[in-house]
Amino acid sequence: MAQRVCIIGGGVIGLTTAYALVRDGIDVTLIEARDSFASETSFANGGQLSYRYVAPLADAGVPLQALGWMLRGDSPLKLRPRMDPAQWRWMAAFLAACRRSVNQRNGAHLLRLALLSQATLQGWRDEDRLDGFDWRRNGKLVTFREAASFEHARQGLADPRQQQVLSRAECAQLEPALAEAPFVGAIYTPDEEVADCHAFCQQLVARLKASGRCEFLPGRTVTGIRHGDGAVQAIEMGVQVLPVEQLVIAAGHRSPALALPGMNLPLYPLKGYSLTLPIRTEHHAPELSITDYNRKIVYARIGAQLRVAAMVDIVGFDPALDPKRLALIKRQAQETLPNAGDYDAAIAWAGMRPATPSGVPLIGATAYRNLWLNLGHGALGFTLACGSARLLSELIARRAPSIEMQGLAPRVA
Repeated sequence: MAQRVCIIGGGVIGLTTAYALVRDGIDVTLIEARDSFASETSFANGGQLSYRYVAPLADAGVPLQALGWMLRGDSPLKLRPRMDPAQWRWMAAFLAACRRSVNQRNGAHLLRLALLSQATLQGWRDEDRLDGFDWRRNGKLVTFREAASFEHARQGLADPRQQQVLSRAECAQLEPALAEAPFVGAIYTPDEEVADCHAFCQQLVARLKASGRCEFLPGRTVTGIRHGDGAVQAIEMGVQVLPVEQLVIAAGHRSPALALPGMNLPLYPLKGYSLTLPIRTEHHAPELSITDYNRKIVYARIGAQLRVAAMVDIVGFDPALDPKRLALIKRQAQETLPNAGDYDAAIAWAGMRPATPSGVPLIGATAYRNLWLNLGHGALGFTLACGSARLLSELIARRAPSIEMQGLAPRVA
């Protein structure tokens, strides 16, 4: 049996990793820099568990499209070049991944992981009676405003057996809230899901506490990792030194600061925003999850609230709310779904999504024999978390992984 595992990071990736390990009978220490868990990127994300629509952002045509976006005032992409070598290296690697063959290969890796994640969450819900986070299997519509992008999507379905192509009239029939929306058609995936990521994380915290196998260390910032002889020996938290037997880095966009010699962690934060709207009796919010493909805005009904999330801002490590970006999301959402919720009472949020250039996360072993990674999930963190945690727990316990690890395992020096 594996030794006690220390995990750095208390968001949805770190918490699911801890939960998977504890389920496998492994003791865990969980370290989180904030005083509370899941209070940053996992706090108010889009809420969609989008298992079959997992195409990476990097694709053929995206660089040209991005240039067009940057010339518009209502662009879903914002780039602020910085004197930061990490930003330029990430963008160069992203451009290199913007090929159709690379996109399809990486999309296949993501789909394999996503379907494992869906099955894993289903298992936890059935076997552990894990609930209390507004989970629903509500289905999802990826909607299109332009005939060209709609036709392109028709030709590149990730899973044609599980996805349906709908006309505008069929969209409105399936989801009446879209009756007046300006969409020419949609791709419908009936078994996609939705849930409250922050509430899910709080349920995991409660289960981990009840297990007696997880030690929590909130409000502790890891300032260094001691290593020698090809292994991690201890972590430093200011003046405190904590010896470790096995260590997992799951610290999101802060993970590169923890990289040891020889490790390549090609992560950069893609800043996103959300609005959370109360749904009152007079409102008509969609029951299905909606992704507005052309505007890159997602809508998810989570309990009695509507989550509206959007934007990819490559602006460095700046978590501040941008009033102009939030105003743009609100205006575009109101144009599309004017009666979906109380826009005047919306709660705003911004989060830093840790992304690799390829869009594929890094899960598994490193060149250090007791150091593991679970990071780089980008905008799919909630979707991929349970499957990623299951894989890492299997690897740490020296069991065969549930799926092929090709394309997912980090490159080791």
